[in-house]
Amino acid sequence: MEALFSLVVGIFFTAAFYLMMSKHIIRVLLGIVLLGNAVNMLIFTSGRLTPSIPPIIPGGETVLPAATANPLPQALILTAIVISFSFFCFLLVLTWRAYQDLGTDNTDEMRVAEPADDPAPPMGY
Repeated sequence: MEALFSLVVGIFFTAAFYLMMSKHIIRVLLGIVLLGNAVNMLIFTSGRLTPSIPPIIPGGETVLPAATANPLPQALILTAIVISFSFFCFLLVLTWRAYQDLGTDNTDEMRVAEPADDPAPPMGY
């Protein structure tokens, strides 16, 4: 099962990097969301996928049983989900405002700070 999840994580990372190299802001935004999901699945896969019992110490014992789940990847994933959702919301609003002001989502057409008739900078020194 870990091998299948590792393959899916690799596909997610590949698709995320492909989308983030696009010239359109919406595709970049979707690539960032997909990258966050790929990282979450990577942490989840590294934390063991076998069926196990919750990490709760039973009454009368002082240590966890041997087959308990690792709570650290679960806590990391939960925190990463909250952070990636808030980052996505911020980027979505930023993208919407840029689209409203500039009328495009193409990064090549968003160069309003660069003069159109200015010569290109030197290629070497």
